[in-house]
Amino acid sequence: KEERIVVLETENAALHLKLAEYQGLAGRSTNEILQLYAAHGQQMKLQRSSVVTQLHGAIKKRLKQDLKSLHSFALELSKDFQRQSKTCLYQVLAAVQGIQLQNEAMQMLQIKAFDLEQSLQEVTERYEKEKQKRKALHNSLIELRGNIRVHCRIRPLLPFDDAAGHSISQDRWRNFSEKAAYAADDETVLVKCSRPGHASINKTFQFERVYSDLESQDAVFADVAPLLTSLLDGYNVCIMAYGQTGSGKTYTMLGPQLEGNLAFSIEEESELGIIPRATQEVFRLISEKPPGSYWVEVSVVEVYNNEIFDLLAKDSSGKVFGVKRDVVTTREGKSEVPLLTHETVENTSEFLHLVNKGLQLRVTHPTLVHAHSSRSHLVVTLTITTVVFGDNFGTLWEDEQTSQRLNKEASSTFPQKLRDNKSTSSSRASSPVQPEANQMKQVKTSLQLVDLAGSECVGMSGVTGAALRETSFINRSLSALADVLGAIAEQRAHVPYRNSKLTHLLQDSVGGDAKLLVMLCISPGPKYLTESMQSLGFGTRARQVQRGQVKKKNFPVLSKGK
Repeated sequence: KEERIVVLETENAALHLKLAEYQGLAGRSTNEILQLYAAHGQQMKLQRSSVVTQLHGAIKKRLKQDLKSLHSFALELSKDFQRQSKTCLYQVLAAVQGIQLQNEAMQMLQIKAFDLEQSLQEVTERYEKEKQKRKALHNSLIELRGNIRVHCRIRPLLPFDDAAGHSISQDRWRNFSEKAAYAADDETVLVKCSRPGHASINKTFQFERVYSDLESQDAVFADVAPLLTSLLDGYNVCIMAYGQTGSGKTYTMLGPQLEGNLAFSIEEESELGIIPRATQEVFRLISEKPPGSYWVEVSVVEVYNNEIFDLLAKDSSGKVFGVKRDVVTTREGKSEVPLLTHETVENTSEFLHLVNKGLQLRVTHPTLVHAHSSRSHLVVTLTITTVVFGDNFGTLWEDEQTSQRLNKEASSTFPQKLRDNKSTSSSRASSPVQPEANQMKQVKTSLQLVDLAGSECVGMSGVTGAALRETSFINRSLSALADVLGAIAEQRAHVPYRNSKLTHLLQDSVGGDAKLLVMLCISPGPKYLTESMQSLGFGTRARQVQRGQVKKKNFPVLSKGK
């Protein structure tokens, strides 16, 4: 055991020695490592410092290069800016000089334009004066020859004017602008006639006045109004609208009609037709005369299926209903409708009220061409009775003193009940009172306003049955009217007035006892070209009629001494 202990102690001592040796080695290794770390850190620091120094040098060098380049670019940019500034300055100076030259030229042009405008204005004024002179001479020639005045009105294109006969959609309507007839100027209608396989031919028609589709009711009436002055000067006047169905005759004569209601309204005065406007003008002219010197009567008739109907006749209860009348020729050769109702009116409102009543009885029938096609000829007649008092009146109201004196005499001599009379018949309207011959004379003049029924092509209108019979009578009466004009134009010994009740009724007006104006109404669409050409041909023939100078209803020369 002791030996074992000694051995173990010896080994333990050896182990302690080795441990001490290893600890010494570990300490030295730690110091070496620390030294190595310190050396490495120093080396890295030196390397970083070197890299930073190199990088700083490179950046500094690059910055110097960039600064140098930037400086060079700035110098170049400055030089370029100076060059461009000089160029722009030269351009501005050149532009200013050009503008100055242009201003001078503009001033010269303005002076020339002003001179040209003055010259144009002078030429225009001279042209208008010469045109008015020519028109006055033409009207004088018409008066002397007794020619029929013919005006032509072209209505606007409407949605149902499609050549195929179908309604045009809104999109197609914007592009649907083809017209076969249009106003070349205010005296010429130009018609484009074209047939498949044939070259298009333009035909022109001359009339006293042509209205384009843009001209208003005001423009139409402005050319009609001068005729109305003739009424109070002792002339009969007749204005009739002629044309095919749907061409705008009733609109021209009456104005717009409410849907489903044949009466016309006066709410929109700008849309009123010739009949209400003419009545307004007549009463305006009468208002300028001495009161009691005139009174106005109205009659409304229609010619339907070659029969005349009194649209103001009343039954026993006072209700208006159409009564058949006849037309006769008097011993003096004048046409007359016995027992025709004449209503006395004192203003436009009363007139329109009566005409509206008559229109309610007018026969209409829908066709493929027109939803409210008139199936009869409408004749509205205003009869103006002029009362002449005193002595030595070759013409009426020659000066203001005469007017004042006549006013006093009228107030004392002319019975009040005559002015208050509201309804007379033709048999008693001519002489409501019978004063002494040396006190009062009466002169009657009439204004006939005629809305003819439209000529129709049966195949286009699609009428059958009773409407077909109506169409036959309408076309025959219009044909009779054309025959009458043809006979007058050719100065035949016999004029066939009695071939139709229409021509018999209008015998005096057509035959030369009235200043007659025919208002042709035509449709512009190619669909109605045949009917439009027929209407234009009728108007051309009407212009050629020379009836002799229209006779004036001379006011009598009176003397109290007789």
